Amino acid sequence: MINKCAVLLFCVLAALPAFSAQHVAVHPRPGFDSGEQETIRQIVDMERQCKEASLHRDADFSLRTLADDYVAITPLGQVTTKEETVSARRSGQLRYESMNITDMVVRLYGDTAVVTARADVKGHQLGEDFSGPYRYTRVWVRRNGHWQTVSYQATVTQ
Repeated sequence: MINKCAVLLFCVLAALPAFSAQHVAVHPRPGFDSGEQETIRQIVDMERQCKEASLHRDADFSLRTLADDYVAITPLGQVTTKEETVSARRSGQLRYESMNITDMVVRLYGDTAVVTARADVKGHQLGEDFSGPYRYTRVWVRRNGHWQTVSYQATVTQ
């Protein structure tokens, strides 16, 4: 049961890690310009929307923002897909009381953005507490003018 809870927790975390306006860092390449600054603002806003979607269990957000070929790796090393992530969110078995995202770093590589951050979450899955600190990496790719998550990986920290 713990493994199922961990997988479902990860699915939700993967689809929605939070954002708070604290501790956002940008690591520009040489020649950092206003277009890149706007792209970073877009990614930070997408991360904020992920947080809101998590807290409100908004499965439609996952449908819109996860690429069809999305893959995530759970803290237990299990692979999850877009379908599994959306299903976990729709189940309603996962409840977040709070999320605090800090230490966010956004790196740009053309139409790809890599986000790393710390997520301190408080919540329950099937009656079991999964509260604690995590670190995650999310990869966003701009396709047809829209940002989609193509990959996500989370690790439990201390």
